[in-house]
Amino acid sequence: MNISLESPEMLLLAIPVIIAGFYLLRKTKTKLVEWRVLVSLILVLALASPYTTVTRTTSEEDPSLVLIQDQTASMGIFPEGIGTDLYESLTAKTPTALVQLTGEKTTLGDAVTQYSGLGNQIVLVTDGNSNSGKDLTEALEFAKDTNTTVYLVQPEVETNDLSVEILGDKKVVVDNQNEFEIVVRQASEKSVSYFLEVFVDGQISQSRQFTQDGRNNTIPINQEFTTLGAHNISVKISDISGGDLKEINNEFFKSIYVIPKPKVTLVTNETGSPLAKVLSNLYEVSVANGYPGADNITDSKLLVLDDQFITSFSEAQIKEIKNYVSNGGGLIVVGGDRAYNYGEYLNSSLEEILPVISKPSEFKGGRNLVLILDVSPSTIAHKTQGDILSNGVKILENDNLKDANVAVIAFGNAAYDVSGGFLYLGLPQNLAILKEKVSKLTPTNETETSLDQGLGIAKQMLEGEDGELDAIVVSDGGIEESYDQSVQIAQELKDMGVNLYFIHIRSSAPSQSDKSRNYYAEKLMKEIGLEGNYQHIDMGERANIVFEEADESAEEPEEEETEDLGTYSLLEYSPDHFITKGVNLTNASITGYNQVTPKAGAERLVITVTGQPVLTTWRFGLGRVAAFTTDNGDGAGVRWASALYNGSNSKLISGTANWAIANPEAEEGAVVDAPDTWLGTPSDLTLIMYDEGIPKLKLDGAQLDLALTGRNTYETGVNPVNIGIHDISGYPLAVNYALEYLEVGNNKDIEPLIVATGGKIYTEKEARASLLKDARQNSQKETNEPVSLKMYVLIAALILYLAEVIARRIKEMRRLTQAQGETGTEEKTA
Repeated sequence: MNISLESPEMLLLAIPVIIAGFYLLRKTKTKLVEWRVLVSLILVLALASPYTTVTRTTSEEDPSLVLIQDQTASMGIFPEGIGTDLYESLTAKTPTALVQLTGEKTTLGDAVTQYSGLGNQIVLVTDGNSNSGKDLTEALEFAKDTNTTVYLVQPEVETNDLSVEILGDKKVVVDNQNEFEIVVRQASEKSVSYFLEVFVDGQISQSRQFTQDGRNNTIPINQEFTTLGAHNISVKISDISGGDLKEINNEFFKSIYVIPKPKVTLVTNETGSPLAKVLSNLYEVSVANGYPGADNITDSKLLVLDDQFITSFSEAQIKEIKNYVSNGGGLIVVGGDRAYNYGEYLNSSLEEILPVISKPSEFKGGRNLVLILDVSPSTIAHKTQGDILSNGVKILENDNLKDANVAVIAFGNAAYDVSGGFLYLGLPQNLAILKEKVSKLTPTNETETSLDQGLGIAKQMLEGEDGELDAIVVSDGGIEESYDQSVQIAQELKDMGVNLYFIHIRSSAPSQSDKSRNYYAEKLMKEIGLEGNYQHIDMGERANIVFEEADESAEEPEEEETEDLGTYSLLEYSPDHFITKGVNLTNASITGYNQVTPKAGAERLVITVTGQPVLTTWRFGLGRVAAFTTDNGDGAGVRWASALYNGSNSKLISGTANWAIANPEAEEGAVVDAPDTWLGTPSDLTLIMYDEGIPKLKLDGAQLDLALTGRNTYETGVNPVNIGIHDISGYPLAVNYALEYLEVGNNKDIEPLIVATGGKIYTEKEARASLLKDARQNSQKETNEPVSLKMYVLIAALILYLAEVIARRIKEMRRLTQAQGETGTEEKTA
């Protein structure tokens, strides 16, 4: 029992009591003083108001519900009045408030946030597509953090609907092939067919009949523009078989603004290399055999240093390069047998600009981790499921696991492999896969919690593995039935050298402790001698595991070696970055690389399978710098990366250059930027004046009011009321159907977020049968209530005081009786 004090400052009164007690003891030296001091100290403790807390479980027979009914325009594909019958059923049995969302914007995130944390449970009757206001993902996280359970009632599609969209850059370079994506979405998952037409500047470019079986169909198209200025692409689907509720979202417009080729300076000794050819096809390239001078690079958007010795540049020239990048210029440094660790970059002035240090990367690997998650029914009954899964995700995000192999096991009445074996977390896509799988775990139907089976699968996975071996159990601790078997297998894991951790999330589950209120999880870890790896946390808390340092298992090639290093497959370490997003390196490999170590703050984008960085980026001042630590594809001494300059792999080079350039538009005259928008959604327009003059812009001939927001920078919002292509003084702006009609059908991505709050997903029929029952069960709450111990302390003081008085009185009576006896004896003698 933990005891706390409401007024701990009152304990200071004990000081004068003790001082007075010592003084009186020196004067009188009687037991009475000792007793009175002890009673006084107990009274001081009573003044400090000691108390403890007890956990009470309360439940509501009639829980308060808020039903948020989505009746916005996109819900037309579902039966009319979806959720009305459910509301009438619920409000007849329990207090239920109705919130209706209407119009051409869906603000689900705002509604969830508004009604979270108020003691309500929330019922969403919606397709889950929120397109305005607070992000729905953040809102559901807020609901989870405030212990608000959210249920989702998913309607069944009655009438199919299709929408079309074009994705791609708005500003493109003249005479370059540009890739765009046409995305056709449908509400249902049945087979549909449609005729798709693509128009460029109003003229039909291509057309084709499509059959689509899934929810989404992505169609890539390539388009080159040979003239500068405003252009547009539009796409239309027609002759749809399989149902289509609305025609408004069957046509999409994309505006294009074509700019001159940006200027690039390439410093190289090999003018005919694959790198030089790729750059020359895309940009206006000035090739120099040696540093071209500050005046020449200032006019360039990008400076590329290809396999250059550090001695190729004077300190003054490197200072000029540093100023160029600091002021917004882009820089790519390409490797080879004369660059980085072979070019004496280490500790040089040039290295200060780069995102890497020219020494071998200290790659640490060899960690194998099995994450064992409890999905037994008790985790739902006692509302720990969301905490178990969230702790699992947090562990996966641990920085020390970035280069680890991780497997996930779930156990309930039986255990099963969730991940399909070990996945390498050095790939962000693998991390995303595991996080998604963990988030979507649901409890089994049986009541047994078979931790022993989960540990058994972990043992099979880790047997024969080298390096650091870890296993982490995350559970509510209700392991009573499988305790003995679990101890045995846990001991076997420890004997194998496995670091076993147990994260116990405390709940009201009775099977987590024995009759003496000893936690089974804690007993298990003590029995195998790993009590230091046991963590006991409350609901809502997150565990903090400090992993032991893994052994270094990757061997580095010798620094002097430049040839015959073998073949190294490449991995996209950050696949969502601007550079790597459209790149597929599945079949890409190199035969050599420079040995470098990323600096703090740098971002690894592409690595070898052994974890060595090949493409690393960061920002230096206002500029962007990329370290491409393999060669130009046709080096004089070696050919390391020729495969990266062929076919679709060359997108890595062009993407790196485009990222480093940042803004390809020339900084002269008046530069306008305004993203395409949706009907009813304003577009934020920015105008930068590089030349002297009064800023003037017209939207379809009407003057725009501009506000000065920075140096030579003006902004305004434009919100045309018609769909189509609009003109802003020669700059195009596309306005498409309202955003409400883009996403069609039920949004499956929010389901794990609903489960994380403790809620469930139902059809409307299932909700009428089970939702109220589940809401009553979820209304059970554990509260820590303070219980004052002040009265018990006062009673103790009173008992001690009375005991002292009675003892003293008895002693006095005995002494008096004895005195009277002695007096009688004397009288008789006399």
